[in-house]
Amino acid sequence: MATPEHQRGHEVLGHDECLRLLSTATIGRLAYTEAALPAITPVFFRLGSGEILVPACAGSPLLPAVRSAVVAFQADSFTPGGFGWSVTVVGPSRVVPGPVPGRPPDTHGPALAQPGATCHIAVRLALVRGWRAASEPAMPPWSGTATA
Repeated sequence: MATPEHQRGHEVLGHDECLRLLSTATIGRLAYTEAALPAITPVFFRLGSGEILVPACAGSPLLPAVRSAVVAFQADSFTPGGFGWSVTVVGPSRVVPGPVPGRPPDTHGPALAQPGATCHIAVRLALVRGWRAASEPAMPPWSGTATA
């Protein structure tokens, strides 16, 4: 029998709250496929209009891996007590040459002022999901053996 969400120690977040939380973070993880295997890279980012924007350099190995691919992006924030949030975005990506569209180069903020960045990876906010830890989950005692 499945445990209701509110009894697992977390709450599922709505779309607007997920976007609000994403706007407070500057580092996340970009998940993509590389040589037919899953790969995850920590990246600086900014929430743009309907997309996540990640600065990149022209020769970055990320560019061919994400160009026109569906990728995942995740950002979170947690305290030592286990309280916090996590938001995941899944959507198609594209490479945007030059500065962030619609923004002068000097207003990118610290997350997009990466030295040498000549383009950006844009991930459309197609599927946005998030949750907030409402309390530290109760963990069963460790028995020393793994069960499946």
